[in-house]
Amino acid sequence: MYDYAAVANEVYGGLPDVHALADEAKLEAFVEVAKELRPPAIVGGFVTDTQDAEEMTMGFRFMGQRFIPDSYMFRQLVYNQVGVYLGSGAPFTMSPSGVGPIRGFPRGLDVPAVLGSERALEILTVEGDTDYDGYDEQLAKLQEEFAALPESQGTENLYWNWLYTLRPLLDEKGKGKGYPYFMQSSAWVDKGLQAWLGSWTELRHDTILYAKQSYTVYAESAPPAPEPARGYVEPQPGVYARLAALTAQMQAGLGDRGLLNDEMAGKLARMEQLLLSLKAISEKELRGEDLTEAEYAAIRYIGDTLENLTTFSEEAEGEITSEADELMELVADVHTDSNTGQVLEEGVGDAFPIYVIVMVEGQQVVATGGVFSYYEFKQPMNDRLTDEAWQEMSPKPDQPPWTTSFIVE
Repeated sequence: MYDYAAVANEVYGGLPDVHALADEAKLEAFVEVAKELRPPAIVGGFVTDTQDAEEMTMGFRFMGQRFIPDSYMFRQLVYNQVGVYLGSGAPFTMSPSGVGPIRGFPRGLDVPAVLGSERALEILTVEGDTDYDGYDEQLAKLQEEFAALPESQGTENLYWNWLYTLRPLLDEKGKGKGYPYFMQSSAWVDKGLQAWLGSWTELRHDTILYAKQSYTVYAESAPPAPEPARGYVEPQPGVYARLAALTAQMQAGLGDRGLLNDEMAGKLARMEQLLLSLKAISEKELRGEDLTEAEYAAIRYIGDTLENLTTFSEEAEGEITSEADELMELVADVHTDSNTGQVLEEGVGDAFPIYVIVMVEGQQVVATGGVFSYYEFKQPMNDRLTDEAWQEMSPKPDQPPWTTSFIVE
């Protein structure tokens, strides 16, 4: 109310009576000046990350809850002041959300960590509660902010003074300072930390009605886009060059005979250009040159490009493809042995993932892609497999033994 009284004095020349409030121009001026007052430092209610927390929570509250430093610390160390989880476990502070795992909960240990307790920070780190995007930076800012406060701040009121009084419990009792041996142990540091947290818990209990509790904002915005990947092309320039020539030959051979409609001609032309691009990228990789952003983008969206090149209009689809053609798996019997009544089947299954270590812009990275899977087996000649039968076959036959040199189950 003291803040609002100062604004009223500036706009109205003092506390206005009811008649003065009828002046809409002055009332609007009062609102605009009041908006410039200090915003709440603690989000104390339900707010989403797509809303402006200050705008949603700023306003006058009769007998409003009081600012307390630990709630302020908590607010600064949870989402969205701290980002998504970067670790691989499930620490106490982690919460699921629409943007991924976030630091939805603080820990009591956060407060002594801000106040300089190395042991509190060590425990938080070991237990995975610091493995969030931006946590270290936020903690450092808070440590600097509270370390810079004047000593008089610690005795401003009973709440601050309680924390100020407990602060020595967090200090390690080093040798040569007259402390008994048992107080110089790491176990005693932990005992002191527990005593600090216990007394702080009693403080929060006794002030629960008037102290402002912190909230984690509700995560509903889209998760942050990952940094675009820097892809890699298997450097086979000779293969890409020959494929491009083969594609050009197909265009000419079919086109000269009037057997190529506009849709097919366009796709073959784009295929040739793609292959020539892959050839150029391969040559740059072999020379150790960095690729352009356009070339990285071509690699990043290669799946969409290939899908576009192999997807045809509804009219053409009905003429040249079947449902089985939508899958990669296919099979062909290539030889018949009349002595055993069997045929030799050659099959392609689903693509296998491949992982290779490559150099991208001077750094070693693990790249993943897709490669062929290959099967060779015998089948009764009176039961030659169709693509549909092969696709339904489970499990598939064993792959050739020699493939174990590069395939891991």
